[in-house]
Amino acid sequence: MGNRDMPEGRPRAEQPAGDGVHGAVSVADEENPFADPGLPPHEHRIQDIDERAAKRSERAVAFLFTVSMLATIGFIVAYLLIPNDKSIFVFPLGHLSAMNFALGLTLGVALFCIGAGAVHWARTLMSDVEIADDRHPIEASPEVRAKVHADFRQGAAESGFGRRKLIRNTLLGAMALVPLTGLMLLGGLGPAPGTKLRHTLWAKGKRLVNMNTGRPLRPEDVAVGSLTFAMPDGLAEHDEDFQNEIAKAALMVIRLQPDDIKDKRELDWSHQGVVAYSKICTHVGCPISLYEQQTHHVLCPCHQSTFDLTDGARVIFGPAGHALPQLRIGVDSEGYLQALGDFEEPVGPAFWERG
Repeated sequence: MGNRDMPEGRPRAEQPAGDGVHGAVSVADEENPFADPGLPPHEHRIQDIDERAAKRSERAVAFLFTVSMLATIGFIVAYLLIPNDKSIFVFPLGHLSAMNFALGLTLGVALFCIGAGAVHWARTLMSDVEIADDRHPIEASPEVRAKVHADFRQGAAESGFGRRKLIRNTLLGAMALVPLTGLMLLGGLGPAPGTKLRHTLWAKGKRLVNMNTGRPLRPEDVAVGSLTFAMPDGLAEHDEDFQNEIAKAALMVIRLQPDDIKDKRELDWSHQGVVAYSKICTHVGCPISLYEQQTHHVLCPCHQSTFDLTDGARVIFGPAGHALPQLRIGVDSEGYLQALGDFEEPVGPAFWERG
């Protein structure tokens, strides 16, 4: 009903509302000081009256969804094939990581094309009829629920989702492929550790080298009640992987009176009271450096986990989850302390962090 069909001065309360009529207006009065301007006359789009135009829009939307799928595939290919250390020059940005540039470009295109396709679909093919509706109570009445269901079915029918199979299939393809980019990015968290965290440089015949002097250790170099830090022979600070290897192989070497050692395995794996334990705390991997000479307890400075070196380095205080791993040691033909194998358990914190 247009403006000319409505009696002037008709109170707003008497006018039909929520019926979607275009051009309906009301006149302000004392009871209704705010006039309802109504809705403008609906204008049909070219796609509403020309099926060829609708087909062109359909192909454009499908093209955008297809480009999104190709961009997602490009993302996966770039992630798998481009080396991490390869760089390219992009004007005016300068030198960039080739992988990062390719991943950002392809992911951006994939997401943009899905959004652009959805917007173009809504603006050219879905119904654009404006509907006015009165405000209603917060709770939904059965009539409202029925209306919502009916509106949803009507919108689904008008969108052409079921009828326009080309759009539907390409949209489903694009939406199915885009999440693969997130799965590929999980690989960027770093290489899987595999079993390398279960092993260190210690092996049978490896000499224990004093970390301060760089010289191999003899049993007589370790005094009773002293704490010496050791590393495997052949490992040097200038090595490229020094930090990674020392984080697993660092040792505490302590000399105890054999009669003070309570744990039988600890005594069997020692040499004349000299015992070797991992320096890496089993809580979060901090290096242990505090030694109580009278009690033979070692203390982690990070969270105060305390271990008893006379009783298998078991935890007696703090959040550490298990005892420090012990390295079985002996002496070689020249009288130097040597390892008799690697640690029999992974060093460092909880199992899931050790691979």
